[in-house]
Amino acid sequence: MFLFGVHPVLIAAAVIPALVLLIYVRRADRLEAESPRVLIRLVIGGILATALALLGEEAGTFLVGLFFEENTVAYAAALFFLVVGPAEEGFKYLLLKRRTWKEPEFNCQFDGVVYAVFVSLGFALWENIGYVAMYGFETALIRAVTAVPGHACFGVFMGAWYGLAKRCDLYGEPKKSKACRILAFSCAALLHGVYDFAATVGYSWFFAVFVAGLFLVSWLTIRRLSRKDRYIRPY
Repeated sequence: MFLFGVHPVLIAAAVIPALVLLIYVRRADRLEAESPRVLIRLVIGGILATALALLGEEAGTFLVGLFFEENTVAYAAALFFLVVGPAEEGFKYLLLKRRTWKEPEFNCQFDGVVYAVFVSLGFALWENIGYVAMYGFETALIRAVTAVPGHACFGVFMGAWYGLAKRCDLYGEPKKSKACRILAFSCAALLHGVYDFAATVGYSWFFAVFVAGLFLVSWLTIRRLSRKDRYIRPY
C-alpha cells in the first residue's frame, strides 16, 4: 500500500486537520451523541466516495475536453461546475443517504449535519493523504487551512438540508423532503464548484473572500443549528 512509503509525520499532518474538525462537529451535537459505529461507517463511506468520484471525474473530464479547449476559463468552469463539484458531492451524498436515511440513531435534525460532515471529512482525509504523499509538508499546511475545512463546510450545507429533509419525511411531507434532498446535493456541489474555480483560475482576492465567508457562515450555521436542535418526532 502506498502509505507504507510515506513518512509518519506527513501522514499525521494530513490526518490531524480532519480529526480536529470531526471532534469539533461531534461535540456540537448536544442532544444525543452518535455512536462510534455510525460515525466510523460514515468516514469509511467518505473514503469510498473518493474512489467513485475519481472514476466519475475521469469520464467527465474526457467529455468536457470534447467541447472546450483546455486552459481556458470556459473549460475550467465546465470542469468544476459540471464535473468535479457534482461528482465529489454527488458520491458523498449517495454514501450519506445509503448509510443514514434509515438509521435508527437519526432522530435529531442536527444529526444530518454531523453525518454529512463526517462523510465529507472522510473524503477530505483520504484525499489529503494522497496530496501530501505526492507534494510534501508544505501542501499539508496549505490544505489544512483551505481544502480540508472547505470539505467540512460543503458538508455543513449538505447536512443542514439533509436533516430538514428527514424531518419533512417523518412528518408526511414527501415533496418537501425531496426538495430538501435536492438542495442538500445542489448547494454542496455549487459551493464546491465555486471553490475550485476560484482557486484555479487565479482570482486570488475572490478566493480569499469566498473562503473566509464560507468558513464564517458554516461556523455560524453549526452554532445556530446545534443550539436550536430538536428531536425529530412525527405528530
